[in-house]
Amino acid sequence: MQLSPLEKISIRATRWVGSIQSLIVHTVLFVSAFVLAILGIPFDRVLLVLTTIVSLEAIYLSIFIQMSVNRSERRLRVVSRDVAEISEDVESIEKDIDEIQKDVEEISEDVEEIQKDVDEIQEDVEGIEKDIDEIQEDVEEIEKDDDDDIDQDKALAEIKIILADLMKKLDKK
Repeated sequence: MQLSPLEKISIRATRWVGSIQSLIVHTVLFVSAFVLAILGIPFDRVLLVLTTIVSLEAIYLSIFIQMSVNRSERRLRVVSRDVAEISEDVESIEKDIDEIQKDVEEISEDVEEIQKDVDEIQEDVEGIEKDIDEIQEDVEEIEKDDDDDIDQDKALAEIKIILADLMKKLDKK
């Protein structure tokens, strides 16, 4: 906010009036005024001049103070608007946080469901592994039986050859 030269003067004046230096200067001026009366200047004149100076000072100070109050009021309006905007932003953020919280809860539920599915799949995999082992054992038994069948076939063939030889020998006799 850009201040005019008069506003800058009013700010300095109101700050100075509220300072220790102002208290000292005013005390010295009042004491000096009464000393002038003691030194022979008519007391009525001293009071007239002092009253006039004090009245003028009071008028200007009240104007400066009112300017300061008005400036503060303008600043408060700006701050109030900023606070209202921030409140709206906070409400929006709270809504977003609520939505995010709901999403997190849903994701958590999904993760639990996925974990259950993974456990079921793991059980299925273990069952399939058992089935594969059993099938492998069956295949090994079948291969063994096939080997036995081959041995039996060889034995039968040998027996047939021996029988054929015996038959030939019997026929010769």
